[in-house]
Amino acid sequence: MAKWDREKRILYHELSKFEEPDLREVVEPNLLRGIFPVDEIPRIDFDQKIIPISPPPAMYITDTTFRDGQQARPPFTPKQIEDLYVMLHRLGGRDGVIRQCEFFIYSARDREAVERCLAKDYRFPEITSWIRANRDDLKLVKEMGLKETGMLMSVSDYHIFLKLGWNRRRAFEEYLSLAKAALNHGIVPRCHFEDVTRADIYGFCVPLAKELMKLREESGIDIKIRLCDTLGLGVTYPGAALPRAVDKLVRAMIDDAGVPGRLLEWHGHNDFHKALINATTAWLYGCSAANGALMGLGERTGNTPVEALVIEYISLRGQHDGLDTTVITEIAEYMEKEIGIRIPPNYPFAGSEFNATSAGVHIDGILKNPEIYSIFNTEKFLKRPLTVAITDKSGMAGVVHWINTHLKLTGPRMVDKRHPGVAKIYKAIMKQYEEGRTTAIGADEMRRLARKYLPEYFVSDLQLLKQKAAEVAVHLIEELAERPEMRSMDPAKQEPLMEAFAEDNPFIQWVYVTNMEGRIITKLITQIVDRAKYPPVVIEDDYSDRPWFIGPLKDGKAHVTDFYVSRFTHQLAITVSAPIRNEEEQIVGILAADMKFDELAKMVEADGKNTV
Repeated sequence: MAKWDREKRILYHELSKFEEPDLREVVEPNLLRGIFPVDEIPRIDFDQKIIPISPPPAMYITDTTFRDGQQARPPFTPKQIEDLYVMLHRLGGRDGVIRQCEFFIYSARDREAVERCLAKDYRFPEITSWIRANRDDLKLVKEMGLKETGMLMSVSDYHIFLKLGWNRRRAFEEYLSLAKAALNHGIVPRCHFEDVTRADIYGFCVPLAKELMKLREESGIDIKIRLCDTLGLGVTYPGAALPRAVDKLVRAMIDDAGVPGRLLEWHGHNDFHKALINATTAWLYGCSAANGALMGLGERTGNTPVEALVIEYISLRGQHDGLDTTVITEIAEYMEKEIGIRIPPNYPFAGSEFNATSAGVHIDGILKNPEIYSIFNTEKFLKRPLTVAITDKSGMAGVVHWINTHLKLTGPRMVDKRHPGVAKIYKAIMKQYEEGRTTAIGADEMRRLARKYLPEYFVSDLQLLKQKAAEVAVHLIEELAERPEMRSMDPAKQEPLMEAFAEDNPFIQWVYVTNMEGRIITKLITQIVDRAKYPPVVIEDDYSDRPWFIGPLKDGKAHVTDFYVSRFTHQLAITVSAPIRNEEEQIVGILAADMKFDELAKMVEADGKNTV
C-alpha cells in the first residue's frame, strides 16, 4: 500500500497481508490501487530498503525480434528472418553473448523461418519458441525439434481475474501443469511471468517460482523464469518498493524463491522510457539474461534495443567477449533498405545522424580534435565516421566528403569535385545562404539534393515502392495458398475463402486458381465494381504461357510480374501467384491475384510508416 509520508516526502510502501510469501487466494483481484489508481498516472512508492548490486557470473542477451518484435508491424518474410538471424549470430560473436532467439511456430511461414535458421547449425543464438498457456501447443515445439520454449504465465490479478476469468488457485495449478507437460516432453520450459510489475510478488509470484524450482529438482531439467515488465512499469530508484522495483523483483526470485540467477531473464517494454536501464539493472542484481529486440521493435513503445544492450554489456564488463559491434550498422541498413523500417536519424548507434554535429561551436571543436565531441570511436566500432552538417563554410570538398560518407561510396564509385552533380549541389547550398539562411543543411536536405543531382546513385522511389508492395502481396497470397481449403483444389471450398480475401483487400482486382494445365477452375471473383468489365469467356482461356503460371512451377516459389495495364480495368497492375500444394507437398495448381498497384501502394505506404 502506498501512503504519503510528510517527513520523508515520498510515497511510503506499507507492507500488507498480500506480501507474505504464500499463495494467497483472494475473492476480488488485488489491483494495487494505491500504486495504480484507475484514473491517474501510476505512482512510485518506496520502502527505503537499499540492496547492494550483485551481478551474475555470466551475463547474456536474448532476442525477441522474431516474436515480440513482429507483433506491432507487418511480419518479416522467412528470408528476412534468416538474414537477420545470421547477423545476430555475427553480432553475438564467438562466445554467444547473444545467447538465444525466440520464434513463433504457429503458421507455415513461421515454421519455414525456423527451419531456415536451424539449417545454419549455429550454436548461438540458440533457437527457441514461444507458445500460449496451452499444452497442446507443445506438440508443435516437439515436432520442430526445439529444446526450449517460452510459455505464457500471466501473474498479475489484472490478467488472472480480468483477462482469463480465473482465480489465483486455478492459475497456479494450470501453470504448474503446463510446466510438467513440457518436462514430460523433455522440453525446457521458460515461464513468462507476464505483467510481473503489477503482480502480487509474495502472494503469487514467489510461491509459483518455488514450486517450479521443486519441479526442476524432481525432473533434473532446468526451468527458466522470464520476468516480463509488460507495461514498462519497472523502476530502478534506490529504495523503491515492490512490485515496480527491478532490483527487489530479481532478488525476490533469487533469494526467496530459490531461482538461480542463470535461469532468470528480464523482458521489459519502453512505455515509460525505462526499457534499457531496467534491463541493465536486472543484470546488476543477478539476472543473467536481458531480453530485447533489434532497434527496440515490439508491441506499443517497443522492447529494449538489442544493440543498446550490446554497448551496455561492453561498458559493464570492460571487454567485448567476441561481440562484433560493426554488425549493428549492417542490421540498421538492412532494416531500412530491405524491410522498409524507418529509423529516426538521431536514433542512438544506428540513426543516419546519431554522430553528426551541426552546432557551429561543436564543428569547430571536431575540426580541432574529433575526440572532443565523439561518444567513442564510432568509425572503429560501428563503421560510422564522425560527421558534420553542411554549411556555407564546407566548400566543395565538404560536400564531396558528405556524399561519399553518407552514401557509402568507395573505390571507383566515389564522387569527386569534378562531378557535374557536385557542382550543382554546392551551388544550391550557397544560394540558400546568399538568401539569408543561417542554419546547417540537414541530412534529409542533403539527401534530397543528392537524389536530385546524382540520381544514378539511388534506387527509384517507384522501384522501392514496388519492392515493398510485392513483399506484402507475396505474404498475403502465400498465406492464402497454405489454407487447407485451397490445398484441396475443390472450387466449392476455395471460392468462399477467395471471396472473403477479395473483400478484405480492396486492391484485389481478380483472384483465381488454375489447374496444372493452366485452366482456371474457379468462378469469376472480382470486386463488385469491376465485375461487369470481365467477359465470361475470360475464365475459359488457356493461361499456361503466362509468366505468373510458369514461374511458380519452375522454382516452387511465389512470383510477382512486372507492371502492366489491365486490359479489363485499364489500371496499372501486377499479378502475384503462388503454388498450391497437396498434403504430399506436390504442386497441384496455381493461386494468382491481379492487384491494382496504386491501391496496393497506398496501403503499403500507410502501413509502412513504421518507425523505431
